[in-house]
Amino acid sequence: MKRIGLLSDTHGYLDDRILNYLNDCDEVWHAGDVGDIEVVRELERLKPLKAVYGNIDGSALRLELSKDLKFTCEGVDVWITHIGGYPKHYPGDLLKELRMNPPKLFICGHSHILRVIFDERFKMLCINPGAAGIQGFHKVRTMVRFTVDRDKLKDMEAIELGQRAVI
Repeated sequence: MKRIGLLSDTHGYLDDRILNYLNDCDEVWHAGDVGDIEVVRELERLKPLKAVYGNIDGSALRLELSKDLKFTCEGVDVWITHIGGYPKHYPGDLLKELRMNPPKLFICGHSHILRVIFDERFKMLCINPGAAGIQGFHKVRTMVRFTVDRDKLKDMEAIELGQRAVI
């Protein structure tokens, strides 16, 4: 059993609110637009990290992180990417790959909109944790926590971290 803290779109920003929610997690997953290599280092000091780069991430992050991560956690096939869309709105190249081999859990960021949607077509749960950073058009900073227990996803929490403008 693993407790996961899921972030996206930090844009170089971490605060104690984020870190406090990650304290009881076993791993941290980040769905891109990390913003600064120091965010990666701080998260790695806290917990094991799985992260992808996003469209705003520069060469230092692109050298260290992948565009996509596919792995198995506690029997659950997971795919993390930054620009992934959501059911009925996946980019064409991604849709082609989903048709061939859909994961049980599909995670993306980019939109700054927290969404948890089950895709009936591909029989997968899609999660976008929204944006945890202070840059962007979102009004409330968000993240997600959940547990992977054997092949089950449970204890899902959508967490509000406060107003984007409040530091």
